[in-house]
Amino acid sequence: MHDPADGEAAARDALVAWLAQLEEAVAAGEDPGADIALVYIAREDVLLDEDDLHGALRRAVLLRATGGDPRRELDPDERAVSGLAEELDDPVRRAELTLALEEVEELVAELPGLVRLARTLRSEPDRTWRLFALALLADHLDEDDDPT
Repeated sequence: MHDPADGEAAARDALVAWLAQLEEAVAAGEDPGADIALVYIAREDVLLDEDDLHGALRRAVLLRATGGDPRRELDPDERAVSGLAEELDDPVRRAELTLALEEVEELVAELPGLVRLARTLRSEPDRTWRLFALALLADHLDEDDDPT
């Protein structure tokens, strides 16, 4: 019989291996979007009402579409991302994101570049919240064949 814990352990091992590669890129002075990657990992621990999230994502995609292809590269400072961040902003959600980043920091404890980055993210809550919105929007765009 297959133990579900085996699958969870394998997924965690794969994540840790990927994070080690990300650490190497950061140490080499490359900018692989490690900050977004850490927020992306943490995003699942922030509770969002699915109906509210769906509506906010739809509005963000429509806003992106007014500026061209909604699947173009995301920028944390673009209006669609900042608008989504504003719409979803809530002190409880921000606290959940901060706690999730603390857990990510524990996960990367042996990777000093990523530890520093996780600490920086926690010290810059507004920027981190925009990166959270970016991660949600990126996830949505990746999942959705029809962005509208």
